[in-house]
Amino acid sequence: PYLAIHGFWIIQFSVTDINVFSFTPQTMIKDASNYLFEATKHRFFFKSVKIILPKTWKKNSTYSRLKTESYNKADIIIADPYLKYGDDPYTLQYGGCAMKGRYIHFTPNFLLDSSLLKVYGDRGRVFVHEWAHLRWGVFDEYNYNAPFYVSENARVEATRCSAGVTGKPILQNCIGNQCATRECQYDGQLYEAGCVFVPDLNQNSKNSIMYMQYLPSVVEFCDKNTHNYEAPNMQNKMCNYKSTWEVIMESDDFRNSSVVTGLAPPFETTFQLLQTQDRAVSLVLDVSGSMLSYNRITNLRTAAEVFLIQIIEVGSRVGIVTFESTAYEKSPLIQITSIATRQRLVQNLPTTAGGGTNICAGIEKGLQVKYIVLLQKRATKMIRGLEHLSFSSGAIIHTIALGPLAARELEEFSNITGGLQLYAVDVDVPSKLVEAFSEITTGSGDISEQSIQLESKDQEVNSLGWINNSVTIDKTVGNDTFFVFSWSRTQPFFFVRDPKGKEYGSSDFTVDSSNLKTARLSINGTAEVGDWHYYIQNVDTIVQTLSVTVTSRAASSDVSPVILQAYMERTNTAPYPVVVYAEVSQNFLPVLGATVIATIEKDNAAAVTLPLFDSGTGADMTKNDGIYSGYFTSVSGDGRYSLKVSAQGRNQTVRLGRRQNRALYVPGYIENGKIQMNAPRPELADEEILANLESFSRTSTSSIKLDNTGSLLQGLPPCKITDLDAYIENETIVLTWTAPGGDLDSGKADHYIIKSGADLLSLRDEFDNATSVDSFHLIPQEAGSTETLKFKPENLIIENGTIIYIAMRAVDDTNLTSDTSNIAKATWFIPPKVSVPTDDEDNTSDGVGDGINITLIVAVVAGCVVLVCIIVSSTVCILQNQKKRRDPAIRM
Repeated sequence: PYLAIHGFWIIQFSVTDINVFSFTPQTMIKDASNYLFEATKHRFFFKSVKIILPKTWKKNSTYSRLKTESYNKADIIIADPYLKYGDDPYTLQYGGCAMKGRYIHFTPNFLLDSSLLKVYGDRGRVFVHEWAHLRWGVFDEYNYNAPFYVSENARVEATRCSAGVTGKPILQNCIGNQCATRECQYDGQLYEAGCVFVPDLNQNSKNSIMYMQYLPSVVEFCDKNTHNYEAPNMQNKMCNYKSTWEVIMESDDFRNSSVVTGLAPPFETTFQLLQTQDRAVSLVLDVSGSMLSYNRITNLRTAAEVFLIQIIEVGSRVGIVTFESTAYEKSPLIQITSIATRQRLVQNLPTTAGGGTNICAGIEKGLQVKYIVLLQKRATKMIRGLEHLSFSSGAIIHTIALGPLAARELEEFSNITGGLQLYAVDVDVPSKLVEAFSEITTGSGDISEQSIQLESKDQEVNSLGWINNSVTIDKTVGNDTFFVFSWSRTQPFFFVRDPKGKEYGSSDFTVDSSNLKTARLSINGTAEVGDWHYYIQNVDTIVQTLSVTVTSRAASSDVSPVILQAYMERTNTAPYPVVVYAEVSQNFLPVLGATVIATIEKDNAAAVTLPLFDSGTGADMTKNDGIYSGYFTSVSGDGRYSLKVSAQGRNQTVRLGRRQNRALYVPGYIENGKIQMNAPRPELADEEILANLESFSRTSTSSIKLDNTGSLLQGLPPCKITDLDAYIENETIVLTWTAPGGDLDSGKADHYIIKSGADLLSLRDEFDNATSVDSFHLIPQEAGSTETLKFKPENLIIENGTIIYIAMRAVDDTNLTSDTSNIAKATWFIPPKVSVPTDDEDNTSDGVGDGINITLIVAVVAGCVVLVCIIVSSTVCILQNQKKRRDPAIRM
């Protein structure tokens, strides 16, 4: 694993603090290794860990230089929270069950503040809990939103695994620093709001790490025998009621492992400290004869120029290599220190092309530096000759495949060295290449250094037609802001208007004499906050393609900007559809309410536009986690696909949200019959967490290479329904869910199959044999619509303790059927009318009011209530009579 330490917070620590801090993660991971070894029945442990330190830390001869490691690929990130009370560890998970997460986030405070041990438990145990999220794609067995449920034996139980964990439901009331506790009372079918489950510190139960690893007895994951399938938690919802250990056993890790003999790991964890440095980049550019057609060499020069002027950060070193039949060093490594050094590098970019293609020669020239950006157009057999090249230098090769003819093996370079695999559709304007170059940002983790793409679009425009649009510059960006306009034939008429009405015409733009198809506008200082409008008219006599690119940097290193990251990934379950993800965040907090649109392109195929949603339905795993998702259903065969995602936020609707999937904050514990409560979880005020953001615009790109897409071309079933809900109302069961599509989450299904039963696992495993619910009259709506169905179950009398389970499938017009939905539970439960009894109560000495006649107390209370009602009723009658006498209309 890689452990990256974020650089923003380090300025708050002295050298002594740094030394203490660098020791703390090592202690945590050593403890975690031993705990993981026991929890996985002597299979897994941490053998070696690399810790990446920020370049702002004082240099040390013991720190190694990074090779293929980078902050962006780290498994664990240690960084300050965005808000004051944000020390909850969490793992960012995009996909479904058994799919790996993105990263684990710990705060420095979590590692340094010993008082947090009381609420999260031992740090090594917390690490293993989060590692199971990250590595094996399992989920939490608690639920902050549904901490209790009605069980099959008609009792209210805590949401937990295993169900054998003992404790009590407790309510804590605090006024200032004074807190009092009591046992919870019923409110409806469940306990009153604010009630929490407080466990006994000393347990017999060994399960489960995904519920409460805090408890000393907990040393195992829930398995098939101990799993609580009734609990309304994410593990049951996402993993089809499988236990966490079953999911882990199905992983590649488990299949490729064996039991290690001995009571402890055979190796002690070793650590290597690495330090981030200013990067060195060599642009290795294809200038072979294939680059002569369709403005390719001009577009390449424009995109590389944008990279050198707008993207590569100050302090980096850049060299330029071109290759055709042979390779040429056009510029040695030059450190970026000013706009003048950037311009010197631009002068060495290629303007002509010709000759054959020899990738080997180009890479050999570029291997002397750490990062290589390799752009290649034409396939070549010589690519296989690169097997003899040594990658021990630590060079990272980012590849950009231009068009469909780039060698299919090109991505192997990136796979071997840990670089990015990028793809640009071959068009006659540079915008696609610019998007690809824009993704090659620093791996230091310092977002204030990075160029942020605000806008990127290209459009065919008829003669005398216009592109009129706007891009929003919010207060978190504005430094180094550039507008770049490009055209395929002749220079159009254009101008830009800022939020205050100031106009920038063509005379304010720069047109390079060696590249007459691109104009660049640089905004001095920090750009004005607001909507910037741009206007471009095609003055040519025929249609031509026009493109727009807008980039900027953070306005201040003190305020993190909103960032957008785009991904494409195939799921791990048949028919293995492609999911598009877009994460919108500001300094680790999700941004909610944005409008997110994905555009997927492939050479010789029409572009596909796809809206992405953060709704918790369809392809989206969790609602309001800032990850917007959607299925890509228009696959047109094997090959490379490019992805561009645009996110727009308007200040009336967009806001920050809380991180989902947070580690359990233990409310307290019971030891020797005495309740020991922790301080309540610090809650954020709505104005802090729900504050409206300003309007913003962001663009991000990615790509994917798809193989074996035959199953995606033969038709896709409706997606699984994941939000089926059920409740009982007037002896009628009411169902609600979000409609799937006919093809996953697109279009609409043909009909539904709904089943019910008295046993959850039987309904899951024998859905076809379960009792059918009449839904013949229900016509499915468009995907994303809310569906409702009411029915009275046959041969079932609804009485106290009634529980019925319901599940459903959707069927399309070709009889392709979705997976079975989540299983909803409808209960009719009338709780006792007294408080929950405590374990130490009996019928004599510990009852309420020992020695007092309970019947007499009830009679007195009832008499008082009747007297109050009489007084209130009399007063109301007198007032109404007085009012009627004053107002004859009312009296009438």
